[in-house]
Amino acid sequence: MNDQLIRARTATLCVLLGMLGSAATVAAQDLEPRAYAASPVGVRFVGLAAGRSTGDVVVDPSLPIDDVSATVGSVAAAAGTTFGLFGRTALLVAAFPYARASVSGRIGETSGHVVRAGFADPRVRLSVNLLGGRALTPAEFAKTPRSTIVGVSVVVAPDLGTYDRTRLINIGANRWSFKTEVGASWVFDKWTLETYAGAWTFTTNDEFYTGSAVRTQEPIVALQAHLGYTMKPRLWLAFDATWYSGGATTVDGVAKRDLQRNSRVGGTFSLPIARQHAIKVSASAGATTRSGSDFKTLAAAWQMTWMR
Repeated sequence: MNDQLIRARTATLCVLLGMLGSAATVAAQDLEPRAYAASPVGVRFVGLAAGRSTGDVVVDPSLPIDDVSATVGSVAAAAGTTFGLFGRTALLVAAFPYARASVSGRIGETSGHVVRAGFADPRVRLSVNLLGGRALTPAEFAKTPRSTIVGVSVVVAPDLGTYDRTRLINIGANRWSFKTEVGASWVFDKWTLETYAGAWTFTTNDEFYTGSAVRTQEPIVALQAHLGYTMKPRLWLAFDATWYSGGATTVDGVAKRDLQRNSRVGGTFSLPIARQHAIKVSASAGATTRSGSDFKTLAAAWQMTWMR
């Protein structure tokens, strides 16, 4: 198979796993290498992923909980396809996660421990490559040299996760979340450099704890950078980093002191295991933390890809 088509399959894997790895944690902390890599139209894929996060990972920064220690295990299924949209290459991916969280903490002088399990809010992502992203058939794509790519995307996380308004700790967010982003990718021989800039916005949660409180959250601005090295098609390593700021909340008109201004670093390894199959392993940790980001994550996933 032509190396260009093999790289396209790897690109869809990265987008899928970036969504799965963050689906049960805070949205702004995504790390998605090769999210805007080139692909032909007609690529289809399905995948499964599992991850484990430990630390201050699921507790909302606005909650009155101190000394948080949490372990979150998550599994997810996803599917996606590439297609032509007004002459440009577009990618549509949907991910459906399930999570189990074990959380310990202290409210005032009282310590406690809870376990929560259920479906997290799913995610649907639509991206379109603009510069360098002309919609091509597999045959055309195989003959086209790689070039600089600039793309845009939107992610929607609907209010479908498990939520109980009488509980402090929940799996679902009881609101809709939206992310708009622009990204660019440059290839230098075996090296790939990528930068993304985006922002998350949120609707109001009008059933916040204890059930009648109204919670709003300001937007979160997020930046990502990735430096990857390709040893051979579908076998590569990447160094990942993200910085994000914002997200201060208000509950019943009272502003909380929970502004987030954090950074995370991590790494990603992609390994081909057959012509249509690949696996990826990723790890990340908080580099600098101000609120709600001091945790570590390890995730692995499998994907099967085929051409329409």
